[in-house]
Amino acid sequence: MGAVRRRFFEDEPKRSSPEAAEVAGGRAVPVELPSEVNPRLPSLFQPASFAAEQYRGLRHVVEQIRKSAGISVLAVSSPTVHDGKTTTAINLAGALAQASDRQVLLVEADLRRPSFLEHLALRGGGGPGLTGLIARSDLSLEDAVRRLLPFNLDVLPAGYIPSTPYDVLESPRLAEVLERARRQYDFVVVDTPPLLPVLDCRVIEKFVDGFLVVVAAHRTSRQQLAEALTIIDSTKTLGIVFNWDDGAVSGYHSAYGRPERPRWWRRRRSGEAPDSWVAGREGMS
Repeated sequence: MGAVRRRFFEDEPKRSSPEAAEVAGGRAVPVELPSEVNPRLPSLFQPASFAAEQYRGLRHVVEQIRKSAGISVLAVSSPTVHDGKTTTAINLAGALAQASDRQVLLVEADLRRPSFLEHLALRGGGGPGLTGLIARSDLSLEDAVRRLLPFNLDVLPAGYIPSTPYDVLESPRLAEVLERARRQYDFVVVDTPPLLPVLDCRVIEKFVDGFLVVVAAHRTSRQQLAEALTIIDSTKTLGIVFNWDDGAVSGYHSAYGRPERPRWWRRRRSGEAPDSWVAGREGMS
């Protein structure tokens, strides 16, 4: 089937500065982003840039999916490493949070190679994080989230790195955390591990409404994409975000390239088989 391409050009919404801790009962810990510009996160640091416009286009698609399907807890993954899933998740959350009347939570569920603290330069560490919430029943979501100023964006970092991430994610507490987040936030964006190297997404799939799969053009093979799409339920695969930046790398690596720019969007049609998504894909190896 032919690819459906979209270029995204939308006006930047008017932004207002929210109250520092007016979220989740007022106990969110406010943190300020560093003054240094991170070119990999245009939605946060360069909202007027062309790259940020691409993410606002992706935001528009996600908003439409929410209206039509009631989806609010959204996972972002990729077939393997080098695809830019983490920065895509952060930029999408940042774009969603640009609406002044909206509350957005960004969750780091990649417990194997967490990188939010590095990407966002969170001062003072990330607190108990997701793993702390899962391990300790006396902690609430409000105790762990960090608010990024001046945005309507809360961040739940991974926390400590467990020796067996799959077992931690399999805990019923993860379902409780995400259900609480669903009730308190308009959108919850969950950064997950890649689909092929580990099985963590099989657990996370049970607790989210759907997946966006990020694919790096000229890097991800058709076979890798096809295999990745069989790992999660096809009814939960919302679409594919193609990253056309050859220099993009994911949060699994310390070498950084140019900012990821999702250039077109492919949404699954009802009843469409996963294999048909990768037939005739241009720009893939």
